[in-house]
Amino acid sequence: MSQAVAGLTFTTHAEGILSGTPDNVLNLFVSRLVGGPAIPAKPGSLRVLGIDPGLATTGYGVIEKKGMSMTAITHGVIRTAGVDGHDLSKRLVVIYDAISLLLATYRPEQAAMEHIFFSKNRTSGIFVSEARGVIALAIAQHSVPLSEYTPNQVKQAVTGSGKADKKQVQMMIQRILGLPEPPKPDDAADGLSLALCHLNTMRCTR
Repeated sequence: MSQAVAGLTFTTHAEGILSGTPDNVLNLFVSRLVGGPAIPAKPGSLRVLGIDPGLATTGYGVIEKKGMSMTAITHGVIRTAGVDGHDLSKRLVVIYDAISLLLATYRPEQAAMEHIFFSKNRTSGIFVSEARGVIALAIAQHSVPLSEYTPNQVKQAVTGSGKADKKQVQMMIQRILGLPEPPKPDDAADGLSLALCHLNTMRCTR
């Protein structure tokens, strides 16, 4: 089922997975914009939104934990490559609106985002930093605490090894969350891994 509002189209699959396409701008749940119901966490559970920031593609994943059980609520990507001839400001608006909608719809209590270090491609680093800025703004406006983790911290928390490759991380996510197959695309899997990293880190620090 596809739903759209001026700019970015999201396709909702039966499993609840959301994937963005670069044509037209936005929406996962159009009904949410006109007062439709949110999808709150179950009583006694903790819901975390994980975000892998990027200008062209931002991955996200929502995980809910209750007791020792963890469930993937949704995961997907926000793509902006085809928005209005690659206009930077409009692409940032797409990311901001999509993250705001995710927050309003899924009501996470906490959020986690990847902390990235750029030592080679400084131009790409600037663009990602701008995407991170609008994402952090949306999260702050919803009064959701935000934590940041490096890629090695995520790998360590999910697999037990900071040297794990992407395939190993995805297979571990599949195993922990009981998914029928490794999560795709890669950016969406990274969103789930950040949420999982945060939950595991919280457990270890308590």
